[in-house]
Amino acid sequence: MSEKKELIFDVDLELFDERVIVASDKTPVLVDLWAEWCSPCLVIAPILKQLIDEFDGGLKLAKVEIDKGENMKLAGRYQVRGFPTVLLINNGKEIARFSGAKPLSFLREFVEGNI
Repeated sequence: MSEKKELIFDVDLELFDERVIVASDKTPVLVDLWAEWCSPCLVIAPILKQLIDEFDGGLKLAKVEIDKGENMKLAGRYQVRGFPTVLLINNGKEIARFSGAKPLSFLREFVEGNI
């Protein structure tokens, strides 16, 4: 169970580079930039978790709550204009992104088409 927990984790500005950018050299990382007040963010959260389960260790999910601490700086770094925005980071670089709540079929194609 602890292994599965490592696949989905909360991250903040301070640990973002280590837990996402550096870690993406081994395993691609989806970054969910979200906010509590954002209804589409709440809709996509369980769908993202299901996707991570389907990839069975081949993909990680980093959740960044934008309104916590200094996390809004990450939205600025990645020029995020709306929430949720999901980034796909692989080998230390953003390789794709989408915004808004999407169905599981879209998420599968998004990941498979980009890694």
